[in-house]
Amino acid sequence: MGYRVEKNVMVPMRDGVTLCTDLFLPDGPPGPALVIRMGYSKEMFEKLPLSLIPNVLSMVEAGYAVVYQECRGTYGSNGGFRPFMDDADDGFDAVEWTAAQPWCDGTVGGYGMSYHGITQWAAASRRPPALKAIAPTAATTDFYLAPWYSPGGAVSWGMALGWVAAQIVTQGQYAFEHGKGDLDPLVEAGSVMFDLEPHLRRFPITDQPVLDKHAPWWKQWWKHPSHDDFWKGIAPGEHLGEMTTPALHIVGWFDFFAPETTRAFTRMRAGAATPEAREGQRLIVGPWDHTYQDAMYRDREFGLMSGAPYADLTGAHLRFFDRHLRGNQDSDVGASPVRIFVMGIDQWRDEQDWPLPDTRYVDYYLDGAGQANTADGDGLLTTDVPTTETSDGYRFDPHDPVPTLGGRLNEMGFGVAALRSGPADQRPVEQRADVLCFSTPVLTEPVEVTGDIRLVLHASSSALDTDFTGKLVDVFPDGRAIYLADGILRARYRESLAEAKLLEPGEVYELTLDLGPTSNVFLPGHRIRLEVSSSNFPRYDRNTNTGNEIAYDTATPVVADNQVFHGPSRPSRLVLPIIQR
Repeated sequence: MGYRVEKNVMVPMRDGVTLCTDLFLPDGPPGPALVIRMGYSKEMFEKLPLSLIPNVLSMVEAGYAVVYQECRGTYGSNGGFRPFMDDADDGFDAVEWTAAQPWCDGTVGGYGMSYHGITQWAAASRRPPALKAIAPTAATTDFYLAPWYSPGGAVSWGMALGWVAAQIVTQGQYAFEHGKGDLDPLVEAGSVMFDLEPHLRRFPITDQPVLDKHAPWWKQWWKHPSHDDFWKGIAPGEHLGEMTTPALHIVGWFDFFAPETTRAFTRMRAGAATPEAREGQRLIVGPWDHTYQDAMYRDREFGLMSGAPYADLTGAHLRFFDRHLRGNQDSDVGASPVRIFVMGIDQWRDEQDWPLPDTRYVDYYLDGAGQANTADGDGLLTTDVPTTETSDGYRFDPHDPVPTLGGRLNEMGFGVAALRSGPADQRPVEQRADVLCFSTPVLTEPVEVTGDIRLVLHASSSALDTDFTGKLVDVFPDGRAIYLADGILRARYRESLAEAKLLEPGEVYELTLDLGPTSNVFLPGHRIRLEVSSSNFPRYDRNTNTGNEIAYDTATPVVADNQVFHGPSRPSRLVLPIIQR
């Protein structure tokens, strides 16, 4: 099919600010259009080999007009950039402008990954009449829960610092190349971006003069450490019950947006505003992270057909949009609402819902004789209720945190050699005395864990505030301890993310950690392992243990003596979603 391209069309928003837009228009009569609003340069985006979303030409060839628009204040667009703050109203205006164009039949959808997926949710939260379906990939509906903070209240520090520095660099480069800027942002933010380590380790984390100079908006996030009205006021997730848009959700198990993606699917499927929207939700999850989608990691490979290029995600987009934008009800006949990659057996599988309808939640209790420190300790993980009361202790020193090895992170860690995402081998950190390891005996039968993981700890601290972390690991017969899922809880948010409450030193509390979703079959010969500690740095920021506001805490961090209790009266336990078929 022939098409034409119109570059740098300046589209007006309701306040008169104009946004730079490219149009890819297929020949022929008016048809449906797809709007992709991006926080990154459309020139750069057009050249990226992204495998989780379709190439623009594949959509144009199928007869869809495609609209690329740079968000307010970025690259060729006018106005001031405030990440996520203006995308709801601008998204509404962009959709309605598109619907009114002579090459559009009035029906609009949208797709995109990461920031571009978030703008899909933002637009849908305003319910523009023309918007009939969205396909947000690796995105979030709540900016506190991801990407800036976490479901446990800790800052997603490596992600935040790296992303802000990269934004300054890329926008500075664009401005300089187009004669609208100087070299200062490139040089100064580049020195941060390509050597993150010393900047990551600063106390407090807000002591970042380069970022203050070139991205003054970034400090607003740290002024709201609780999940308060500021975050709720800009969260599309506060409006899911009002939305009428079917959505195609795509993410990887090792993506930092995985918990929010599966959560949005579940909430929309149960509570969207119309039956069509509820029944029109689709979820695809593969063994990928936010940066790499070939599923071939250094410590774990999932097979050739596990990579996103072989998952026919372009076909999934086309079938989804053909149904909801063109009214072709037969386009996805037989498609299951959920398609997941089950690790361990390394197979794709179709399911009817998330969580899976036949999920059985099983308690795996923490047990042992009180020496669970390191993988060589005596920590046990068992489905039998412990008969003796015991505790395991360790010291958490904020100056010597447990280093991040793999997991759900964004590889913004230029200059941090060990900072790689995905299913990394955890053996190096399992030799630390401040990491408690609880393992099952060697399995004789396969155990499938598919769903959201929860950890309940009975714990105390010598500090007014501290963190507790949990990590689910698959221990292979050759000794590899492969990451599957993890989470963190800032103890001051043990009762509510909205209100901080400091600890009474020495008092034992029941704490619940959200470790997010996974799907893995632990095979015979393997072991299920839980790691417990108080840091995972720089995936999360370090608790100073002082009880002060951490992002601005200039006091000297203190060491916390932390205890994890287990036994019949204090049943610390890992709650696993077990599938038996």
